[in-house]
Amino acid sequence: MKHTGKHYFADKDIQIILGTLLRVGVIASMTVVFVGALIYLAVHHSDQVDYSKFDPSKSGYSSFYAIAQGLSKLDSRAIIQFGTILLIFTPVTRIVFSIFSFLIERDYLYVLIGLFVLCIILISLSNKLVG
Repeated sequence: MKHTGKHYFADKDIQIILGTLLRVGVIASMTVVFVGALIYLAVHHSDQVDYSKFDPSKSGYSSFYAIAQGLSKLDSRAIIQFGTILLIFTPVTRIVFSIFSFLIERDYLYVLIGLFVLCIILISLSNKLVG
């Protein structure tokens, strides 16, 4: 007997959506980093760089707030950092979508596993990017 009232995603549909999500996330982050790099090269093309010493205070974009401030000023380094964050959060978005797809399928063991993985990732990122 066929179920006509509810529409369930097939495994192939979910895989296509997840693949598209990952592809779009990587392409979007690559585009943002590329635009930031072009702006950086246009502004800083004649700067002399000293690689003999590492100065971590020069980065300045190690939190969401600092990146948002830099994006509001169209700072090229903030744009590049934002593209990197997009790349980091692409698989996180995949995990969130997977959790919802497991909820639709009523596969609660995988929902719990997905929530556990998501919590571990968010906890590990939270002390690095908030501040």
